[in-house]
Amino acid sequence: MPRNIDLAALRAFVTVAEIGAITRAAAQLNLTQSAVSLQIKRLEDALGQPLMHRGVRGVTLTARGERLLDHARRLLALNDETWSLMTEDDVSGEIRLGVPEDLLYPHVPVAMRAFNAAFPKASVKPEAAPTMILAQSFASGGLDLMLATEAELRPGGETLARAPLVWMGGAGGSAWQRRPLPLGTVEGCVFTRPAVETLNRSGLAWKLELDSGTTQAVEASMMADQVVHLQMLGTIDARFEEIAHGGALPQLPDFLINLYVTSGPRQRLAQHLADTLRAAYRAAERIAAE
Repeated sequence: MPRNIDLAALRAFVTVAEIGAITRAAAQLNLTQSAVSLQIKRLEDALGQPLMHRGVRGVTLTARGERLLDHARRLLALNDETWSLMTEDDVSGEIRLGVPEDLLYPHVPVAMRAFNAAFPKASVKPEAAPTMILAQSFASGGLDLMLATEAELRPGGETLARAPLVWMGGAGGSAWQRRPLPLGTVEGCVFTRPAVETLNRSGLAWKLELDSGTTQAVEASMMADQVVHLQMLGTIDARFEEIAHGGALPQLPDFLINLYVTSGPRQRLAQHLADTLRAAYRAAERIAAE
């Protein structure tokens, strides 16, 4: 006889797996911790195998849990897509999305396109600015959804990806070999301070060649091979390249790509866009792992 998987239990499993803690997952699901634990236990019993290890440092997946995770995400995505298709044909309105300029490509257009296909009567209004400016706008209600590049996750958010900062420059450039190292930065960029601190600790001679108010000015200087810049791995525009310095430049720290969704009147619409953003980042993660 065919057997059916409890989608509520599957959603609890995926949420805990992505967050790594039952307590925070329960808060996101608007359930009690015991209810989430019970759902996962029922799923394990139904499948006849343990899916998670529970320890003092959080929750990790068993080998079987890792095998289930990707399938579970796809089942939930199909469920949510079907539910929206059958019940929310008339969803409309404008959603205001804040994105740091260095995260505009490649995932955001993919997510916006999927959102527009599912909800043709709704629209997305993107706003690009440094994370600090976006955070202020989000806090004051000027944005309904925000992506942020941050060293840590703030309350109310979720992490979509984690990646190291890397040195970048113009294709085939040699600016990285000059000393002092010519650094180009964008005013207000959250990457600047950790880069400067890393350079100072390394003892490498460097100078701030350009501190511009626009990303375009720094990009032009990189293309002219005048400066080096820094970016999260996996988000570098095709016009530039990660510098293969072979250890000549210091290793930079990891950063997070975090997602924040409004709790205001457009929360429901914002959650739909958040779903397409999550799906875009998950798809990229699967491709990178292959």
